[in-house]
Amino acid sequence: MTTAMNQLTLYFQFPFVRYAMIVGVLIALCSSLLGVTLVLKRFSFIGDGLSHVAFGAIAIATALNLTNSFLLVLPVTIISAILLLRTGQNTKIKGDAAIAMISVGALAIGYLIMNLFAGSSNLAGDVCATLFGSTSILTLTMTEVWLCVILSALVIAVFVLFYHKIFSVTFDEDFATATGTNAKTYNLILAVIIAVIIVLAINLVGTLLIAALVVFPAMSAMRVFKSFKSVTICSVGVSVVCAALGILISILAGTPVGSTIVAADIAGFIIFSAFGFIMRR
Repeated sequence: MTTAMNQLTLYFQFPFVRYAMIVGVLIALCSSLLGVTLVLKRFSFIGDGLSHVAFGAIAIATALNLTNSFLLVLPVTIISAILLLRTGQNTKIKGDAAIAMISVGALAIGYLIMNLFAGSSNLAGDVCATLFGSTSILTLTMTEVWLCVILSALVIAVFVLFYHKIFSVTFDEDFATATGTNAKTYNLILAVIIAVIIVLAINLVGTLLIAALVVFPAMSAMRVFKSFKSVTICSVGVSVVCAALGILISILAGTPVGSTIVAADIAGFIIFSAFGFIMRR
């Protein structure tokens, strides 16, 4: 234990480790805020679908040799999120089918583009790094950290300001509309926030593991708590702790950051499930 603490103390003297911890915690916090709403609206899989869209956008940005892929990935992901959240009642393609179509289509087209316009000889390594995360979380610049801080602050501010509206839209969209709430506007806000979180999380866990940041903390909190507010607060706590533990363990053990964070989330879900079972007994 003493050796591990000494190692962590040594590592945290380097700015890139501190940057990775700040960004990881902020992304986990934002993901868990929206995770409860997505789970309750039965859109848990939307994170996975949008992450595949982001993968396709990254492939296009790579083919176009864009120096900053963020400028392309974010608008494409936002548009896709809006389209996905608007499907269902007013379209012939239901929500789950639309997510599956966009998810698989974007993943296939992205991989095809990366093959046709390979930017390096190690295509397999590039694809694996994009899908499962890479060491890019440990090579963040100060500009990228501040960008993450600003976007995370905006996400948190929007959620807090429109908390009651998001609550009403989450549980009964028809009733919210009947009481004067513009449900379409708040669904649009949710879509934009979700897209921002997905794009931010790509460097942390990769495009295939983003859904875990959204679903596992919310499901863990629901094993113990029942009210929306309690579940949201608990989900944030679980997500932040698991992200911090995952980053620390990955630094000490040399394991992939994204996979280690998801493993910590799975462990948290098992612990909360056991605790919830004991409480019910």
